[in-house]
Amino acid sequence: MTTTTIDDPAAGCHSLVLRLPGTADPERLLSGVLPDPVQVWQTSVPAGADEPAAEERRRAESLRPIHRDAPPLRVVALRYADGAVDLVLVAVRALVPPAALRRIAHLALEGPGDGVPRWPAAARPGFVHRGGLEWGLGDPELRGVVGSARIDLTVLGGQAERLFLPAIALALSRYGGGSRAELGVLDLDDSTGEHVRVHSVDEHPQSSVADFLRRFDQAPSTPQEPPSVGVVLSPPFEEGSYTACLTPVFPLTVQLDRGSSHAICRFDRGIVDAGVAQRFCAHVAHLAGQLAGGAADRPLSGLELLPRAEQAALLGAGGAGDAPHVRGRIDRAFEEVAARQPEAVALLAGEEQLTYRQLNERADAVAAGLCALDIEPGSRIGVCLERDADLVVTLLGVLKAGCAYVPMDPRYPAQRLRFTAQNAGMPVIITSAPEFPPVPGIRLLAPGALTELGAGRPLAGARPSAEGDDPAYVIYTSGSTGTPKGVVVPHRNVLALLRATAEDFALGPDDTWTLFHSSAFDFSVWEIWGCLLTGGRLVVVPYWTTRDTEEFYALLAERRVTVLNQTPSAFAQLIHTDQRVRGDLALRLVIFGGEPLDVRMLAPWFARHPATDCRVVNMFGITETTVHVTAQTITPQEVVAGSRSVGRPLPGWSVSIRDERGRVLPPGPPGEIYVGGAGVASHYLGLHELTEQRFILDELTGERIYRSGDKGRLHPDGRLDHLGRLDNQVKVRGHRIELDEIRTVLLGAPQVTAAAVVVNRDQPDDPASSRIDAYVVLEEAADPAQVLAHAKAVLPDYMMPATITEVAEIPLTINGKADVSGLPDPRTGPAGASGAPGAPDAPDAQEAASSGIADDILSIWSKLLNTRVSLQDNFFTLGGNSLLVVRVLAEMRERNLPKVSPKQFYGHSTAAQFVELVRRLGEADR
Repeated sequence: MTTTTIDDPAAGCHSLVLRLPGTADPERLLSGVLPDPVQVWQTSVPAGADEPAAEERRRAESLRPIHRDAPPLRVVALRYADGAVDLVLVAVRALVPPAALRRIAHLALEGPGDGVPRWPAAARPGFVHRGGLEWGLGDPELRGVVGSARIDLTVLGGQAERLFLPAIALALSRYGGGSRAELGVLDLDDSTGEHVRVHSVDEHPQSSVADFLRRFDQAPSTPQEPPSVGVVLSPPFEEGSYTACLTPVFPLTVQLDRGSSHAICRFDRGIVDAGVAQRFCAHVAHLAGQLAGGAADRPLSGLELLPRAEQAALLGAGGAGDAPHVRGRIDRAFEEVAARQPEAVALLAGEEQLTYRQLNERADAVAAGLCALDIEPGSRIGVCLERDADLVVTLLGVLKAGCAYVPMDPRYPAQRLRFTAQNAGMPVIITSAPEFPPVPGIRLLAPGALTELGAGRPLAGARPSAEGDDPAYVIYTSGSTGTPKGVVVPHRNVLALLRATAEDFALGPDDTWTLFHSSAFDFSVWEIWGCLLTGGRLVVVPYWTTRDTEEFYALLAERRVTVLNQTPSAFAQLIHTDQRVRGDLALRLVIFGGEPLDVRMLAPWFARHPATDCRVVNMFGITETTVHVTAQTITPQEVVAGSRSVGRPLPGWSVSIRDERGRVLPPGPPGEIYVGGAGVASHYLGLHELTEQRFILDELTGERIYRSGDKGRLHPDGRLDHLGRLDNQVKVRGHRIELDEIRTVLLGAPQVTAAAVVVNRDQPDDPASSRIDAYVVLEEAADPAQVLAHAKAVLPDYMMPATITEVAEIPLTINGKADVSGLPDPRTGPAGASGAPGAPDAPDAQEAASSGIADDILSIWSKLLNTRVSLQDNFFTLGGNSLLVVRVLAEMRERNLPKVSPKQFYGHSTAAQFVELVRRLGEADR
């Protein structure tokens, strides 16, 4: 946060309003007694002194600053219709300080007395400190508009000055999440004049109230940057109504008149929302009362920022306590839909088409096959299949057998597949992958073999309970310990998600959805069951079609898809294709999830697809809370405003923001997002301690809630802003990744003694340019290529570092953590960087260059990779990823180069190979 100092005369002026006796003549009273002549401006106000019109005129006059070229004192007499007279004195504070202003007031009220020292002819400007305030939530269109709020200090009695400033500093600390707070102080009784001092305060967890007050008694310091919140201390003015600064000196300025029983908070509404400011003032008063009324040895952490009633109101507004008791199972809900519309098309996968009746029957055969194997209900069944009809049939069949499915992507490394199988304790894995690693004690079965086992067999045994408490699936997410962790989600959670969204999104039998995402990514849960449990048609998108934006766009148009779910990174490429192809799409609903959305990217989409025709919804969610938590409809207005809102909680879900000690925070301050309600998962599989840390019982509501590790803040209207992660977890192209898991894998490689992993982005506003860079310290004579090979054997492609750079040491911060700023650029580091995906040997570079297209290819690669590329370079070594592949292919089409499929690209990822491929394709087209 940067605070700037702006020349603002109003911030350097103060004013005093005096009520004169009805017979008083202010011009005569002041005439001849001031060292410089001062004109008294006479103004008639056609209203009684106590009427609103008079109050407004009085306020406006007292807040009108001194012009730069005018004398440093202005005197205006307001004469009201009822005969009352107010004298408004406005002065430049640095030249006519409070003591001088008081003496002038005495002259007006009591007649001649001591004179006032002569002031300089040129007025010194005032300064206002304009900086950001992370929790302010102001409206930029209201910049410069001043709001105000009153703070009652009656409870402090004669201790206002001693306790009020510490209360503000403590409130600032809590609003900042318990971090260091800086409170500016401008003391108008101080002989140093117009100089801001700063109290820097840390809220130590073990501190008592007495310790805190003692530290606050230390002398304030001169700030390097003026803080965003400050106090103006002024002498008492019994003579009238005094305003210490006509505009706030700080974005949020509190004026405390010594000896007063109240303070006035004035703030710039462009920086601080009025509702947020009023809450802040109330919280300061609440803390001040606790400081005054509590024992000195009371723990500082025991002081509440929010009264209990306000905490309860905030939690209620966030949805706490509203979770319905949802009963039922996914497979039973599907059977109900199938009974209503048995001949409706349920599934489209390539040339294969299944009705609801056919899908139900084939799933029954899978379930019967599992029963024939004597698989116990409640078992976890591995499913490792490509995206096709068999995948959906198998998932439904596993549920019908009373088991939970554990999806695994066939493209995961063998070691990760083996770990998942062993960790989940699977008796059976249903897979058609020919190279699935054998796991002792676990049987591998192809879908066809399982169906044959169940053919003609009725489902045996008692059906599972319809309550829906049984696990439906276990999805493995990245883990900070170096191994993935399984999230166990019950049936009822998925049904609650559909109950919360189906009516709002108008989901029904007329909709066509796509299954675009891997079954191991929880977005697929929403795609599959969101469609099939509302009677829609599910179009299964083959893997390589998901990697070819043009081919996927054609599928959307051909299949008349109406509901599309995408990560923002993937949809950005679809927008470019839409602009170029301008096809006839049937989309009526686009839902974003998986990663933060920069709404500005949607401007060209809305230019072709009005919000009235296609609703766009941004949803925030977590695997541990069943896919989605909040929803925000995006319109062109949000695009213009650059909104970061992910909306309000879904019905049945709850959201609160809490500090590092789990204390509820009000709207404005950032903190950790806690999620409660119908979507909270059961537990982490086999990780009891981690489950207890993250899935907790809320003392305030008695409900189970999940500590997300995500950073967010609430708006006064209940909307949530998602502000990233609090820990070492990141989102890269929709995938949730623990950098510590990658680091742990690297440390497990032979001869690696230290490692660090970071995410870099060549273009800050472009998520497609995100890449994972790794740094390793190796023993003498070790080869980074060995580290690369080790990582490829463990990590899936989306977690593979784009570069692995050898360094002499990992630089550390003073706290002993990796100092990311001290790491070299992976492309110019002291040692070579090894790229992630490997490639076959390239053909001779001279031969490739002779094709005449090498310059075009190298130019495109260099532009999109943001680095110089040679024919020997590997696209992925230089930081390429699946999204940049799509961009390369799109730019090639714009240059009328031969069409290359993503699958061909991945098989020819060195520049020389790729040039040779394009040359051959060009010759074939002739």
